[in-house]
This record gives sequence, C-alpha cells and structure tokens, in this order.
Amino acid sequence: MMNLIVFFCLMALGYLAGTWAEKRHYRSIAQREANWLHLPAVTLPQAGIEPGSIASSRLVSGSAVISIDYFKRFLAGLRNLFGGTVRSYETLIDRARREAVLRMKAEASGAAVIVNVRIETATIGGHRSRRNKSVTCLEAIAYGTAIYLQNK
Repeated sequence: MMNLIVFFCLMALGYLAGTWAEKRHYRSIAQREANWLHLPAVTLPQAGIEPGSIASSRLVSGSAVISIDYFKRFLAGLRNLFGGTVRSYETLIDRARREAVLRMKAEASGAAVIVNVRIETATIGGHRSRRNKSVTCLEAIAYGTAIYLQNK
C-alpha cells in the first residue's frame, strides 16, 4: 500500500512540475514571438521583394529539442490503449516548432524577411524495444532564406 501512495505522490509531483515548466515555456515563447513580430517568416519564394533592393541573402536555421515529462508520457501510454487525440504530444510538437522558428528568427537578426521557410520534426529516443515505442524527445528544425535589403 505504501508503494502505491509513493507512486501517486510522485505522479502528482511530476504532473505539477511538468505543467509549471510547460506554462513557463509557453509564456517565454509568447513574449519572444511578440518581440520578433516585425520579422515575417513566410513560405512564399519572393514575398513581394524587388530583386534590385536585395543586398544579400543567407540560409538561417533554428533547432529545438523538447522533452516530454514522465507524467505526460504515462498519460499518452494510456491514451494509446483507448485511442483518440494525444494532447500531450500535440503541445510538445507545438512548443518545439514555435521554439525552432524563434531561434531561426534570432539567427536572421537584421533581415527584412525570411522566405521559403520549412519546418521538419523528428523523434528522438524511445525505441529501445518493439513494445516500448514511446516518444521521449522531439526535435524541430526551421530553416529558410533571410533576405537583407540595401540601405537607401
């Protein structure tokens, strides 16, 4: 009985700590997105920029690796038994993609626009056996071409 109580206490502690860390990360992302709002990142190849006004361009990228906490991994395992949307993985992907885009924008500081933006994701870990295929970490990489305009 004591082992069961300890297990539930640790699960509750994991839930609280994981929720706190995730909310803190989302607040950080929202604040940095507001700071980088002036730098558009688009999938368009030209984004309405005249070729004669371009001073230079370069490849920029941003990468983020986000880990899921134990409690959410446990809940995702239960969700896999019954089927349905795995919300904990959706938030993991959302955080990783947004963080990668922010890091890409930080690398393109001074650019007018980032064009041809692409985002890719990959899972890391969790494939130790055929039965245990849970995701432990997710990597997202965002890359595009930063366009710098001539000063007039």
